[in-house]
Amino acid sequence: MNNNKMERLNGEIRDREIVRGLKKKDSPLLKGYQLYHNYVRPHMALDGATPADKAGIEIHGDNKWITLIQKASTR
Repeated sequence: MNNNKMERLNGEIRDREIVRGLKKKDSPLLKGYQLYHNYVRPHMALDGATPADKAGIEIHGDNKWITLIQKASTR
């Protein structure tokens, strides 16, 4: 089984934890990073697409962050 993608995400979170001193496991930073990783950040392994793009979830707008925040605030 190949789990390189998951290990990469864990490494990025671990780097954040060490450098920035992430203290709480329920920190909102973790949810924000998860959103960034899945909806905003293009991935080389996915030919420049995001995991959301590959799953058929489209985020419309010039700024994906703002679009995600606006959609979350209307629910």
